[in-house]
Amino acid sequence: MNGRTGVTGVTPRLGLCSVTLRHLDAAGVLEAAVEAELECVEWGADVHVPAGDEAAAVRVRAATEEAGLAVASYGSYYRAGRTDPAEFDGVLRSAVLLGAPRIRIWAGATGTDETSPEERAAVVEDTRRAATLAADAGVRLAYEFHRNTLTDGADRTLRLLAEVEHPNVRTYWQPPLDVHDAEALLGLDTMIDRVAAVHAFSWWPGTTRHPLAARSELWGAVLDHLRAHAESLDVLLEFVPDNDEKILAREARTLRTLATRVLSAPDR
Repeated sequence: MNGRTGVTGVTPRLGLCSVTLRHLDAAGVLEAAVEAELECVEWGADVHVPAGDEAAAVRVRAATEEAGLAVASYGSYYRAGRTDPAEFDGVLRSAVLLGAPRIRIWAGATGTDETSPEERAAVVEDTRRAATLAADAGVRLAYEFHRNTLTDGADRTLRLLAEVEHPNVRTYWQPPLDVHDAEALLGLDTMIDRVAAVHAFSWWPGTTRHPLAARSELWGAVLDHLRAHAESLDVLLEFVPDNDEKILAREARTLRTLATRVLSAPDR
């Protein structure tokens, strides 16, 4: 599945977050992704492509291309307003050498209600600074959509993006913990024009992991909503049960089946 589908909408690009298989080396991640017939990989800075390790970035990029996959993004752990700003240079250098079109960053380290005005201002200012540096290098930024940060809800994320007011900054989306499907989808719709990619997993309750099929109604609806979007987004499998590479192909097949069903449905 690649690109646009014509009259039936936009096909998402399906991929994998390497953090899902952080116990494997890069070659093992690529082998699992190819076997699962995925199209791209978001490489994490935690294990596979550490920030500032130029040799690792070059090596992983070459291996990804040789495997016939694309680099979707660079999953950094840079926390705007909290991480030493000098560290972003290494993050950006790694992303460029990796060939990543996008860097995932984090909006601080505390939730909206727990963040002081001064801390919030620091997140906003640092994001602007990093976004300008990234734009100069041809790389986009996107916030992780996550609790205990300033993107701990759809409306809160939009508020932050409005404050940052930088065209090079967008956000990820994933189902918030313990939020029912209808509310999760409403949040997605609220911010969909600012979403750069989606992390796909099936957790309920809390962080209890299930096969993606256990929440097939949610993910079918998510893909349906993405279908009406004006551009193709990355949908990246993250945190499969037990982080088991042996079931990755099954999880990818579920996601692909749901996407195919959505795309074959008549326009509403």
